[in-house]
Amino acid sequence: MLPDHFPTQLIVAGIGTEIGKTVVSAILVEALQADYWKPVQSGALTDSDTETVRQLVSNSTAQFHPEAYRLTQPLSPHAAADIDGIHIDLNSLALPKTSNALIVELAGGLMVPLNDHELNIDLVQRLGLPVILVSRNYLGSINHTLLSVEACRSRNIPIAGIIFNGPTVTTSESFILTYTNLPCLGRIGQEPTFTQDVIRKYANQFTEFIGTR
Repeated sequence: MLPDHFPTQLIVAGIGTEIGKTVVSAILVEALQADYWKPVQSGALTDSDTETVRQLVSNSTAQFHPEAYRLTQPLSPHAAADIDGIHIDLNSLALPKTSNALIVELAGGLMVPLNDHELNIDLVQRLGLPVILVSRNYLGSINHTLLSVEACRSRNIPIAGIIFNGPTVTTSESFILTYTNLPCLGRIGQEPTFTQDVIRKYANQFTEFIGTR
């Protein structure tokens, strides 16, 4: 059982690209029986992150809200939008109307540009939801994680915690958690493949962990 104080509408942000935001989003959608929304999809329109999450979750509560912008090229949103002759207008990006829990997945990292003047972090500020930061261990990931935390804190964006994805590096993770004083909300192992069963396993772990806080 999730405690009343834990936010059930959250933004999933990564410390970079290919960090595992979509897998984490699927786990959270399953754990919270939440809706899912990705405001901007760049490329992979026939195999989008929305469709990936839809295939990975097994609860019957989740609703999948359509992307506000579907861009044809797998590039930074500002570049993909330029190719498609589209301007991403943050004023048009409003949270879906739902009484359910909600998981919002960003397109790329916090400082990824959405247009010539605005970044993902500007969208996060506008949406006003706490962030779950997804980190993955690689050379330079401490720097990228701490920069992401500092970027949020400099704008007074609340961070609910960090989820580590992939192989564990204890020294890196311990330093990040100690330095930031943020909770680790979960760890996702190096799975050979992600299926509904695997997602359910991690979703159960997440709800059990949060329920003990």
